[in-house]
Amino acid sequence: MQKILTIVGARPQFVKAAALSRQLKKYNIEEILVHTGQHFDKNMAEIFFDEMEIPKPKYNLGIHSLSHGAMTGRMLEEIEKVILGEKPSIVVVFGDTNSTLAGALAASKLHVPVAHIEAGLRSFNMKMPEEINRILTDRISDILFCPTESSIKNLRIEGFDKFDNRIENIGDVMYDVALYYSRFSAERSTLPKTVTDSKKPVILTTLHRQENTDNLTRLQSIVDALNILSKTFEIVLPIHPRTKTIIENENIKLDFKPLAPVGYFDMIELLKKCEFVISDSGGLQKEAFFFEKQCLVIRDETEWTELIELGYNFLVGSNTNLIIEKANQIATSKKSFTEKPYGNGDAAEKIALRLQEFFDNNNGL
Repeated sequence: MQKILTIVGARPQFVKAAALSRQLKKYNIEEILVHTGQHFDKNMAEIFFDEMEIPKPKYNLGIHSLSHGAMTGRMLEEIEKVILGEKPSIVVVFGDTNSTLAGALAASKLHVPVAHIEAGLRSFNMKMPEEINRILTDRISDILFCPTESSIKNLRIEGFDKFDNRIENIGDVMYDVALYYSRFSAERSTLPKTVTDSKKPVILTTLHRQENTDNLTRLQSIVDALNILSKTFEIVLPIHPRTKTIIENENIKLDFKPLAPVGYFDMIELLKKCEFVISDSGGLQKEAFFFEKQCLVIRDETEWTELIELGYNFLVGSNTNLIIEKANQIATSKKSFTEKPYGNGDAAEKIALRLQEFFDNNNGL
């Protein structure tokens, strides 16, 4: 039996891994799951394995709370040991985290093929560690599973057609996940009644990117906007532990009460209930679209440019006035949500099929 080594470390990767693991079983492909430990808080990590019936990781490396260099280096060292011991046929990585890059580097240096799920995304902001991670991971990957036509275009502009790899648009795995879990999210949600019974329209908000939390001017401007909007809307902010620490240490006043981090079923229910989303999360921008909600992106750029071009999402940065203006605008607007930029919800099945084809071809790519 062929063996896949899957590397995960952060919440979005747990969710994507759940979709792929279900499909790999259909093809009788053995999967070894490695959790680097990048997200280690119970509400940020363990809850997802419990809730989403993801196979428990065979390896938990417990690497977290370090600088980017130290974290990536430690992960590289430990993942290399796992690869040498397990001897997988291919290593699968997701997205753009330090875990992603470390897994791809370890495999590539040991001449083990790498499949990158969510390849080709670009924010074109090299100050973002995620941008560096995704570019380097793409370059050393053998199979590039792209979620959109724009990600395919990015790779071709960068000359990837000349490299020894396979590039495919298979759609977005997160769309698979949203469709699958939304069927029973209501019965598994544990949201407090203060949220579910709110009389005011809900704005689902996330705020965790370093470009916002580590820049106190940006952070204060975003919070100012949320405080003003809280007079009219119910601001539901599942707060990231690091964001919470910074807000408390800097005595930044919130005119609303944030929530503790929530599980994926709760997040789906919040997406169903909310009027729209304000977020600096890469994944939530898309998830909002999946549930037919618009999103204000509190960043200066985005990887999901198609949603900006289609007029569903808006880049508002940290500009207080622009956030408030656009929030009031989209609260009263209606969109069709008829476009299908992320496929038909069968991305994980396509990936499993392509991996099986890879195994069947003894000569590799």
